[in-house]
Amino acid sequence: MPLTSRERVLTAINHEQPDRVPLVIGVSNATGIKMKPYRAIKKIIGVQAPDNYIYDWPELGTADIDEDTMHRLHSDVRGVLDLEPEATRKRNRERDPHSECIDSWGSGQTEIVPGDWFPSVHPLPDAQTVEDLDSYLGWPDMTDPTRIAHVRETAKELAEEDQYAILATPWLLFPFERANAMQGMEPFLMNMARSPDFARALLERIAVHCKQLMERFLEELGDNVDIIKIGDDLGTQNSLIISPKMYREILKPIHADFISFIKARTKAKVLFHSCGDVAPLIDDFVEIGVDILNPIQTSGRCMSDLPSLKKRFGKNITFCGGIDAHRILPFGTAEEVRDEVRRVMQILGPGGGCMISAVHTVMNDVPPENVLAMVDAVEEFGHYPLN
Repeated sequence: MPLTSRERVLTAINHEQPDRVPLVIGVSNATGIKMKPYRAIKKIIGVQAPDNYIYDWPELGTADIDEDTMHRLHSDVRGVLDLEPEATRKRNRERDPHSECIDSWGSGQTEIVPGDWFPSVHPLPDAQTVEDLDSYLGWPDMTDPTRIAHVRETAKELAEEDQYAILATPWLLFPFERANAMQGMEPFLMNMARSPDFARALLERIAVHCKQLMERFLEELGDNVDIIKIGDDLGTQNSLIISPKMYREILKPIHADFISFIKARTKAKVLFHSCGDVAPLIDDFVEIGVDILNPIQTSGRCMSDLPSLKKRFGKNITFCGGIDAHRILPFGTAEEVRDEVRRVMQILGPGGGCMISAVHTVMNDVPPENVLAMVDAVEEFGHYPLN
C-alpha cells in the first residue's frame, strides 16, 4: 500500500526505505521555482492559477506554487513561511517602480536588468566596532505580529489534512548571509580575517534577532511541523568561502547554539541549506545536530563524489537535493535529466536518507520540460527496491 507523502518523508529522514524516494520542490526559496519556468509549466499542464510570489516578495522572483501544480510535480512537502512586516511590504509595494527594494533589516536589492534583482544595498558597510552596531537604528522588530499572523492556521490546516510533510522556513537570512547583506561580502570577510571579535559580535547580534523570530515562529507552529529549514551559504564551486578553521572558531558556535535553540523547542528535523562544496564541513554539521543537508551541489568539487558522501555520512545525515542546476537542468535534454535523477537516486537512495530536489531553486534558464522530466523520473525510477 502506498504511503502518504508525509509518511514517505518521515520514513526517509529516519533512514528507512519508504515506498519511493521523496521529492522536495516548491516550498522555499532554496527548493522553489522561479516565475518564468512556473508560468511555462502551468501552460504545459493546463493549470490556470495566479502568479503569486513566496513571502509576498516579487523581487525575490520565486513563485508561490498553486496546489494543482504542486500535485502534478509530485511534491511530497508543503511549506509554511513567515512574511516581512506589513509596513515593509506596503512600503515596497508603493515605492517608485524599479527603485531599490529594502527589507526590514535595511539591506536590499537593486534591479540590474528589468525583473532581475541583485542584493547590493548594505546599510553597515563601514561598521568596525560594537558601538557602530549599537548606534544602528535599522535593526528589525521581530515582535511585529504581521510577520507570523498566518502561521498557526496554515500549519494547522496542513496537519489536519495529514497528507504532506510540513517544511517550515522563516525568511531570516541566517547569521553569515545576513552579515554579508548588512556589510557586503568583501567588507565582512575582511572583518572576519582582520577583526574577528567585531565579526563575531555582528554575527551574534544577528543571531539574537533570528532567535527572537524563530521562537515566536515555532510557538505558532506547535507540533504541526516536520522539518525546519535554516542555512548559510558557505561554499563555492571549488572550495569553501571561509576556511574550516575560521568556520569552527567563529561561525560554528553560533550555528550550534541556533540549532540547539530550535531543537529545545520542537521535535522537527533540522534541514541545513548551504550551496557549494561544503564537504569539509559535513562532519561539523553532523556534530552540531543537522539532520538533513541541502542542496548537495553536485557541480561542486568534492560534492560531486556521491558514493563517498553516501559511504561517509549516509547513516548520520539525510541528503536533500542532488539534481544539478548548473548544467543538467538548464542545458541538458529531458533524457539527460531523467538519467541524472536515476543516477543520483541509485547512489544516495539505498537504505533511505535521501530526498530529491534541484540544487537550489529552479532558475529562469531551466526549460519547463526539464522540470517535468525531473519530477517524473522520481516517480518512474524512485520506487523501492531501486534498480
